[in-house]
Amino acid sequence: GSSGSSGSEEDDEVVAMIKELLDTRIRPTVQEDGGDVIYRGFEDGIVRLKLQGSCTSCPSSIITLKSGIQNMLQFYIPEVEGVEQVSGPSSG
Repeated sequence: GSSGSSGSEEDDEVVAMIKELLDTRIRPTVQEDGGDVIYRGFEDGIVRLKLQGSCTSCPSSIITLKSGIQNMLQFYIPEVEGVEQVSGPSSG
């Protein structure tokens, strides 16, 4: 192994787990409510997600969604420290 990398392989493994958890458990539940969640990245323990609640105008639903996702991710993946909401169109 190269000593220069800061556990990027481990990150890839975590990312794979995050994506699988999103696809199998989180997205189906969110989509039942008419929303969606899009994976945007994982950095320094923070999972970046674009959240689309069934009612994006009311922040309370997004907050509930975010905390629910964060709780589930942290339950299954200890490396996850939090969830950050990414808003607006992705650049690139």
